[in-house]
Parts: sequence; C-alpha cells; structure tokens
Amino acid sequence: MDEDAPWRRITVWTREWAICRLAPDAEVPDWARVRDALTAIVRTASELSITVPAVRVPLDVRAERGFRILAVAGPLPFAMSGVMAAIAGPLGEHAISLVPIGTYDTDYVLVKDVDLDRALQVLATAGWQIAREQVSGSPR
Repeated sequence: MDEDAPWRRITVWTREWAICRLAPDAEVPDWARVRDALTAIVRTASELSITVPAVRVPLDVRAERGFRILAVAGPLPFAMSGVMAAIAGPLGEHAISLVPIGTYDTDYVLVKDVDLDRALQVLATAGWQIAREQVSGSPR
C-alpha cells in the first residue's frame, strides 16, 4: 500500500463512544435515534448492537464504554483493498484491540481510550498521518 496515499489519513475524534448490546428483538431506543457524527445500528439474530456517543447511553444499558474513534479519510472506493489490514495489522502486532465500522464512504476504527496514545504512535510509525478533531459535539 502506498504510504503517501491520501486515504492514509486518520482523524481522531475527541468524544468517548460506547458499544451497546440489546436484545435482538428490541426496538431501537430514542437515545440511539439522535442525529450525531456517527451512529451505527446493527441487528443480528442474536443481538441489537448500537454504537453512539457514550453520553447518550443510559447507565442501565449493557455497554462497553471508553472508546475513541479513528476516522479514515474518505471516500474510499469499494474496490480498494487492504485499508483495514493496514490499520489492524500494526495494532494487532502491538496487542491493541480494535472494533471496525464500515460505511458507504469510509472506515472507522474504535480503540479503547486507554490504548489511544499507543495506537496513534503505532499507526504513525506505520505511515499513517494523524490529525485531531478540532470541534467536538457537533453533528456532521
């Protein structure tokens, strides 16, 4: 992969995010319907999984909190391969866990806040350009 490619830019979002698990037949709750920079709602036969800013999640909801989002510069062509591997490979070599989310335009990676600085160092060493989000809290 070309280390000078424009897509090799990651923006780190400032807010904390959470991944929630609800019953597979649960309705999408109102707190997950609020327009924000990113909301991921995925339903499978075994769960309803919702990724939203942590401040939106009620305390009684089963959730893993403390994630930060790394947004890959996009849009990325569907035919492009290796983007997630170029992130996951170096992070995996350093035992840094990640949760990927793909959209039509680009990819996002969630890493735990406690691993963020180390993850950014690893990715910078692997040729990624890192930028910090300038404004937090506003919908995109």
